[in-house]
Amino acid sequence: MPIGEMAEISYKQGPMMIKSEDSFLVGYVLLDKLPGVAEVTAVENAQRYLSEKIKSGELKVPAGVSYKFSGSYENQVRAEKRLSIVIPLSLMVIFLILYFQFRSVPTTLFIFSAIAMAFSGGFIMLWLYGQPWFMDFSLLGTSMRELFQMREFNLSVAVWVGFIALFGIATDDGVVMATYLKQSFTSNKTKTVDQVRSAVTEAGLRRIRPCLMTSATTLLALLPVLTSSGRGSDIMIPMAIPSFGGMVVALISLFIVPVLYSWWEERRVHKLPKNSTNNPKK
Repeated sequence: MPIGEMAEISYKQGPMMIKSEDSFLVGYVLLDKLPGVAEVTAVENAQRYLSEKIKSGELKVPAGVSYKFSGSYENQVRAEKRLSIVIPLSLMVIFLILYFQFRSVPTTLFIFSAIAMAFSGGFIMLWLYGQPWFMDFSLLGTSMRELFQMREFNLSVAVWVGFIALFGIATDDGVVMATYLKQSFTSNKTKTVDQVRSAVTEAGLRRIRPCLMTSATTLLALLPVLTSSGRGSDIMIPMAIPSFGGMVVALISLFIVPVLYSWWEERRVHKLPKNSTNNPKK
């Protein structure tokens, strides 16, 4: 008896093998993301899309069937949870180290202002890397955008590690400047506003060159990393971008730290007794 008289035969595409996990049948659906979209963002968008379809009734999930997103994005999620602890902890450690050095909360906060400037500079550089007009020119026949591999970078783990390294580097100039300011005010007992400003100006003029040399060596050391194209460059370049941009903007701390220090010392001078030898408001 021909089998065609007993049953209807049809061909359908199915799994190559039957898989199970924790005694449940499992089927895998592989998907990729669009260029410029972070893995976590792609998964969150897919979860939101499926939830809306299920809620509207357009997609019906049979009883006993469930779905779960898995893959390399889970490493990103775990890393972000750890970074939410590591980043505040690193800032706290930097603050304590500066405090033990200067034994003064105001001075520590003055130096700590460089971290805020560097943080903003890192984000500015990340934004500029994603702009098509930034560095869009050629030098000696070499495109600057291709040389520095400029494109849009997401806030990956490598970028946040670069920020953590930046936090420590950004305080170097402030430490150099504040150390000499402290020594200057220790040796010269200032009693008037003019004396305070003279001491701050003297310290700033003597320490501007070492601070510029410190920042210049850091920026020059990052240039080979930004132009690298070998193995590991996909990790090193995102780490170097916030450090480079942050150090460029952190140069403003060469002016911020002396100004804040002068403001604090002027407040002290104004609180001196009015019957002192030198009138502080003279």
